[in-house]
Amino acid sequence: MGVPMQPLDSDLMRSFLAVADAGSVTAAAGRLYRTQSAVSLQVKRLEDSLGQPLFDRQARGVVLTPRGEQLVPYARRVVALLDEAAVALREKPLVGPVRVGISDEYSGTVLPRALAAFDERHEGVQVSVRVDHSTSQIAALEADEIDLGVIYDWQYVQDGEVLCIDPTVWVTSVTHAQHLRRPVPVAMYFKSEWSRDYVEGSLNRLSIDWRAAWSCDMAAGFRVAVTNGMAIAPLSRSTIPAGCRELTTEDGFPIVDQARVVLRRNPRGTSPAIEGMAEVLRQAFAPLREGGR
Repeated sequence: MGVPMQPLDSDLMRSFLAVADAGSVTAAAGRLYRTQSAVSLQVKRLEDSLGQPLFDRQARGVVLTPRGEQLVPYARRVVALLDEAAVALREKPLVGPVRVGISDEYSGTVLPRALAAFDERHEGVQVSVRVDHSTSQIAALEADEIDLGVIYDWQYVQDGEVLCIDPTVWVTSVTHAQHLRRPVPVAMYFKSEWSRDYVEGSLNRLSIDWRAAWSCDMAAGFRVAVTNGMAIAPLSRSTIPAGCRELTTEDGFPIVDQARVVLRRNPRGTSPAIEGMAEVLRQAFAPLREGGR
């Protein structure tokens, strides 16, 4: 029988990663809140365990050896998995119902994965989602029909936590280039103040010859119209479908609005489950808030 393989110590891997990322034992010791000698000893123990050097020691720090480079991705996976396990096991289980209202604008783009991940992670929480327009979401909050509402606020009048600014822009299909037709075929909402004041108003102010080529009540329908070459449509910049592009001032179509996405709460109270969902919504919109698309 062969000699049993010595398992790698996760604490040693953490110290190894800190040195690899910092480029010196001294800097790594500061990050780990340990002494330089303690970190050096841990790296030496890991090298002895593997039977080969992981760093080349130089005058101004350390450089990974080829074996050290090979170990880095494994060490990252091990440390990340341990951190994830620690968070999951220390986290108090959430229970109870959570009723969330979201705008149709984000029902097929930003939020599905976040809501599904929350539902899977917290099995004791009963998540219900209501997809509707912002005015209806506000009414549902006041009627105690939902606990949290993601509101599209184009007039900057809604109270609540601003999740991001997501401008509405004109969108066209790259293949069909509907914006070059005259009159321009446009997608419109049924009986919408926003559509009347911002969408139609924007086109009329620009003296663009246009016609209503597609009418519906949900943003998902707008994405269908644009993708299939039926019309240009006003969509949140973060929800532009594949194969389509934003029309700019160079194309003759300026931004329609600079709407805020606001998280509003039911005034009757909260719960740990509701607060957990609020954090999920914040994280879902964080890339938009930070300028990512």
